Amino acid sequence: MSDSKTPGPPTTGDLTSVTESLDRYRSNLEWESKFYRDTAELVERTCDATNIDPNIKNRLLTPQRALIVSVPTRMDDGSVKNFIGYRVQHNNARGPFKGGIRYHEEVSLGEVSALAMLMTFKCAVAGIPLGGAKGGIRIDPRPLSRQELQRVTRRFTVEILDMIGPDSDIPAPDMGTNDQTMAWIMDTYSEMKGHVVPSVVTGKPIFVGGSKGRMEATGRGVAYCIASAAEHLDFPLEGKTVAIQGFGNVGTYAARKLERMGCKVVAVADVTGGVYNKEGLDVRHVLKYVGIRKVLKDYPRGEPISNEELLQLDVDILIPAALGGVINGDIAKNLKCRILAEGANGPVTSEGNEVLRQRQDEIFVIPDILANSGGVIVSYFEWVQGLQSFFWTRKEINSRLFRILNEAFAECIAFQKKLDTDMRSATLALGIHRVTEAMLTRGLFP
Repeated sequence: MSDSKTPGPPTTGDLTSVTESLDRYRSNLEWESKFYRDTAELVERTCDATNIDPNIKNRLLTPQRALIVSVPTRMDDGSVKNFIGYRVQHNNARGPFKGGIRYHEEVSLGEVSALAMLMTFKCAVAGIPLGGAKGGIRIDPRPLSRQELQRVTRRFTVEILDMIGPDSDIPAPDMGTNDQTMAWIMDTYSEMKGHVVPSVVTGKPIFVGGSKGRMEATGRGVAYCIASAAEHLDFPLEGKTVAIQGFGNVGTYAARKLERMGCKVVAVADVTGGVYNKEGLDVRHVLKYVGIRKVLKDYPRGEPISNEELLQLDVDILIPAALGGVINGDIAKNLKCRILAEGANGPVTSEGNEVLRQRQDEIFVIPDILANSGGVIVSYFEWVQGLQSFFWTRKEINSRLFRILNEAFAECIAFQKKLDTDMRSATLALGIHRVTEAMLTRGLFP
């Protein structure tokens, strides 16, 4: 008679999971990310166009440091699953590394490296003294219980413990993570250090050292950038129509702010699909519906619409605020908006970008490293407040966020005129220029 406590052979599901992880690692799929290739090509092309020192360019095309870890986690049913986690640090010439942690089943080393690269230039464009990093776990967080999410987060924190810290690398929330995730990371790090370290992460709940205005900062920042673009284009926002792909944190707060600015939100979408009402949606009612149902599917006050159809609606303002790579060459040809504000990271492929470059007189692009930089700006505020143990009011936060984004937008416009190029190239060129100045001033050690 066998001992009931003796573990049996792995189930088919366990073997499949292990095999997929090994195959991905052995086949070099970790680096084979179109997003990474597109981002690196854009950086390289911009460096060449602005005569950046080739040595600097080569350093900017690869991260300074990358870590892949296994994250074994005990599930609620007693089984142990092994997830793959990442932390990539791209460049810290201007200050400590800064970047989010995402939980998504498509996370890879290439994707995280591209996001870390973009974060370096995003911080530089905003003028804040931080460098770029990114992290994540290849996992679908939706079916996990709160206990499972806590265990996987705490184990991941221990695995990357030597990389993060308030003076070296400060994580924040990203896709699939939130303020609770950051609280678990902060607590785990603090327990390992033996004292409370609130500034090890940003995006925490306010009552454990978070900042007022952080949760809505990215979406609010998108709206502020749209307001700056509208003023630049002499394009009053009152009555202008808006479509938003992605109705998570960024999309919802952008919708709320733009509605208060006088815009008419006519379409929104999430992973389950979207809804369109040419007369305008009541954003508060949509939020209430999603708060109860969790998804937009079957929302009654409008026509159902697919994510792809939403992107091609005839609207004044389009905000892709979900996954990257959703606007390819074909969709870019069919865009009918006047302003494209990139709430997501890398929503336009390289093919799509070439089309938008040709259509720059028709479509004004606010690139991701400017449009969605509100989150990292207020994360910077939170980091500073935590280090000083002195906190600001919401009014002060929003006022400073508006000022920084308004100045950054003006500087990007000035660079665009100086280089006589498109907005994406000009904005990236500004970020590269500032990082290059810091690298050359600091020199190369040893």
